[in-house]
Amino acid sequence: MPSSVLQERPVPSLLRQARRHLMSSGNLPSDLILPELAKSWMRCWNAGLQPSGRVPGAPHASGAQLARALESQRELVAHARPVMEFLLDQTRETDSMVVLAGADGMLLHASGDPGFVNRAERVALRPGATWHESYRGTNAIGTALTDDRAMVVHADEHFLERNGFLTCAAAPIHAPDGRLLGALDVSGDHRGYHRHTLGLVRSAARMIEHRLFETRHDLRHWGGLKLRLHAQPEGLGTVTEGLLAVREDGVLAGASATALDLLGLDWRALGHSRLDAVLVESQDQLLDWCLRSQGVPRVVHALSGQVVWLRVETGRTSPFVRRTGVPSTVAVEASDALASIDTGDAVLQAAIARARKVMGKPISLLLLGESGVGKEVFARAVHHSGPRKSNAFVAVNCAALPEHLIEAELFGYQRGAFTGARNEGDPGRIRQAHGGTLFLDEIGDMPPVLQSRLLRVLQDQQVVPLGGARPVDVDFALVCATHRNLSQEMQAGRFREDLYYRINGLSLQLPALRQRSDFDAVLARLLQSLEPGQAIAIAPELLTCLRAYAWPGNVRQLANALRTACALRDEHETVLDWQHLPDDLAQALREPSVAPWEVAAPESEGFGAAVQDLRTAARETVTRTVQACAGNLSEAARVLGISRNTLYRKLRDQTAK
Repeated sequence: MPSSVLQERPVPSLLRQARRHLMSSGNLPSDLILPELAKSWMRCWNAGLQPSGRVPGAPHASGAQLARALESQRELVAHARPVMEFLLDQTRETDSMVVLAGADGMLLHASGDPGFVNRAERVALRPGATWHESYRGTNAIGTALTDDRAMVVHADEHFLERNGFLTCAAAPIHAPDGRLLGALDVSGDHRGYHRHTLGLVRSAARMIEHRLFETRHDLRHWGGLKLRLHAQPEGLGTVTEGLLAVREDGVLAGASATALDLLGLDWRALGHSRLDAVLVESQDQLLDWCLRSQGVPRVVHALSGQVVWLRVETGRTSPFVRRTGVPSTVAVEASDALASIDTGDAVLQAAIARARKVMGKPISLLLLGESGVGKEVFARAVHHSGPRKSNAFVAVNCAALPEHLIEAELFGYQRGAFTGARNEGDPGRIRQAHGGTLFLDEIGDMPPVLQSRLLRVLQDQQVVPLGGARPVDVDFALVCATHRNLSQEMQAGRFREDLYYRINGLSLQLPALRQRSDFDAVLARLLQSLEPGQAIAIAPELLTCLRAYAWPGNVRQLANALRTACALRDEHETVLDWQHLPDDLAQALREPSVAPWEVAAPESEGFGAAVQDLRTAARETVTRTVQACAGNLSEAARVLGISRNTLYRKLRDQTAK
C-alpha cells in the first residue's frame, strides 16, 4: 500500500508550463511534473477532460439518491462519523473541511469551517457530488481511489484550473477483506497547506478500518482466530495495533492495513495466503497459547524476518475451542532430529522452522553464533531430518586442521601425490559426503588459497584430488558454520566475497545460551542425557545462579559443567549443589561480572559526579537499546552483552526510580 506524501511541492510556474505543453502537444515532459501527477493528468486528458472551463456532465445525486447511498454504506458511515468529528476538532479554524466519499467517488458526508464550506460548494465539493477522477480531474479523493494510495493534491496540481484554490489530502479506506470502501479527505484553502495533514488523514482512515475490522470479527460471531500485532507489547490493544483474522483452515480472512505493513503483505493475500506462509509459528501453537493464556502477549516471527508481538483471541463458540484436548505446540512430528532439539526458545524455533523450509532444496545453510551454541548439533539435526538422512554426514573443522593438511583432507589425493601419502590414496571429505551432507565448521578460518578451490568445487560440483587430473562429480548438501563476522572478514580481505555469497543461501543466527528463554528445559535435557533414568535435581540457590550466569561457553560449557558435577556426586546423592562444581565455575557464579552502571562510587572525593554521569549514561543506553530493539528484551540483552535477568533487573530499578 504505497503512499505519496509529495512533500516537495512542484513549482507553480512549472505546473502551468506542463499544462500548456499538454494542451498543445497531448503529452507531458517528465522534468516538469511529478510522476504521480503526470499519470493522473494523462488519464484525465485521455478521458476527454479540459483543464479550463466548466465540468461537462459531472453527476450529482438527488436527495433520494444520496439517502439510498448512505443506507447502502451505513456501516462505513457509522464508523466514519465519530472519527470525522475527531478530525474536525484537530483542524477547526484552519479554513478547511472533512469529507467522506464512497468507492465510486460520491461524497457521502462533509463538515467543516462554514466560510470554507460555502466556497467549496461553488465547485460542488458537497455531499451528493461525484469526485471520481474521470469527472473532476486530478483531485485527492478521486486520485486516491483510482491509485488506491494516500494522496496530496495541492493548488495547481489539480487538473482542473477551477479547483486550484484547494489543497487536499485523502487516504483510501478498506474493508477487512481488502475491498475498497471509499476515501477520507481533508480539503482546505491552498494557502493553509501543511505537510502533516496527510499523516493525520491516514491515521484517521486507519482508525475507521480498525473499527470496521472489530465489528466484522466480533468474537461473539467470528469463529476463527483474531490476532493483534504490534512492534511493541504496549501497542497491543491500541488503535496503532495491526489486526489479522484467520479462518479455521489457516487462510487469512481479514486484516488491517497496519497488520499487512508489519508482515510485508498486501490486500491480495487475503482469501489466498495461509498463516503458515506468513509466520514461523504454527497455527496450532498460536491456538495453544490462546487456550492456555489468552491475553498474554507473545513474540512471533514473520517469515519476512520481522519480529512482532502478538496476542491471540478466539470466541467461545469457535470450532477451535470445540477440538478435543489441547493441540500440540509442535506442528511436525516430534520424532525427527530437529524437533528433538526444540526446547521452547522462540528464536531457536524460528531457526528450526526456516531450516525446514529449505531442506531438500539446493540452498546452502550458514549457521552463525558464538562458540558452543550448538552449531554442529543443529547441522546434524538438519541432516537427519532431511531427505539425505540415510547417507553420510561429514564434518570438517576448518580451524582444527593444519594448513598443510586441510587441502588433502578436503579434496583427497591420488597415490603418490606427496611424500607420506598412503599407497591407496584418499577420497577426501568432500567425496565422502557424496549423496549426504558436508558440514564445514569454522569456515571463517579456512586459508584464502583453499577458499578459491572450494568455490570452484561448489560452482562445478566436481572435485579434483591432489595429484589427479580427472574431475570427479560430487553431490552434497552444504552446511557451513562460523563464530566470526564474515562481513568484517571480507572487508579485511581474509574471506572471499564470492565464496561468502555461494555458501550463504540462508543464514541462521543461533542464540547464545544467555539469550534463550528455555534454560531450564536445556538443563533438564542435558541432565537426562548424562544420567538417564535418574531424577537428578539442582539445589534452588545454585539453580538461581546458573540461570543468571552469562555462560561465555554456552551450551558446551553448561554440558561440561554438568558432566563434571554428575561425576563428583556420590551414588546416593540426587541433588547437585555447590560442592559438585569445578572451582573456577563456582567462583564465577558467586562473583558475577559487574556492569558499568553497577560500579560503586569510590570514596575518594571528586569522583562522585563522574560516576553519577556514568550511571546516567548507562541507564540511557539501556533505554535506547530496548527502544531500538522494538521492545524485544532478548535482543536488547544480546546487544548490551548482558543476561536477560540483568536487563529485567535494570528496567525494574529504573521504573522504581
